[in-house]
Amino acid sequence: MAVGELKGLEGFFMKKVEEYQLVLKESFEKIGLKLNEQQMEQFLIYYEYLIEKNEVMNLTAITEYEEVVLKHFVDSVSLIKVIDLEKVNTLIDVGTGAGFPGIPLKIVFPHLKVVLLDSLNKRILFLNELIDKLRFENITAIHARAEDAARKREYREQFDLCVSRAVANLSSLSEYCLPFVKKDGCFISYKSINIDIEIEGAKKAFYLLGGKLKEKKTFLLPDSEIGRALIVIKKERGTPLKYPRKAGMPSKEPLG
Repeated sequence: MAVGELKGLEGFFMKKVEEYQLVLKESFEKIGLKLNEQQMEQFLIYYEYLIEKNEVMNLTAITEYEEVVLKHFVDSVSLIKVIDLEKVNTLIDVGTGAGFPGIPLKIVFPHLKVVLLDSLNKRILFLNELIDKLRFENITAIHARAEDAARKREYREQFDLCVSRAVANLSSLSEYCLPFVKKDGCFISYKSINIDIEIEGAKKAFYLLGGKLKEKKTFLLPDSEIGRALIVIKKERGTPLKYPRKAGMPSKEPLG
């Protein structure tokens, strides 16, 4: 390839990066956040590595750049609608999968001390490689089931905030997540907009696990018809030691 052709390609790729940065900048501004250069670079590295690894392992069905920005990055950080993350120090993301919402939250709020929890080891390997690429500090990816990790002293009731975008019944998710949360901390579940019946069915579980429904925030993702709900459960009391039940029980027999 001639030098002139190579320089032309470099120009093409630089233009593409600039376009990608502009999409990021404008998308986050629509939820009231201004990204700096480092954060934009980290999101682009994240996207590139996610797509690269997605070719050999099932990480996401969403691969188009603008869709990933909206449905993964912006959606993850929409948590700011219900909580001031500057006042949160420790966060655990249960059932993190490809790192959503934990990695985008760490990019935008680098002070957070984050644990990413997933039961599939190949995802943990991906996340550890990603953490290295993003040059993160104070973030750990853990291979474990939530029912087992929540019984370990180093994780049980150690977090200001537990988050989950995992697809599970809210009663089951509460049993997976509330045992990780400190008294006066919160568990926040990302759900679709039609959630009222599921919330009603989970109120007994909230109570048994030491929590109480604090807020339900519904909204549309920017410039879309995609409805979102953030369910905020406040931890009022310690979770009884018998919870979570043994592996598999929270999903097979939800509380309530």
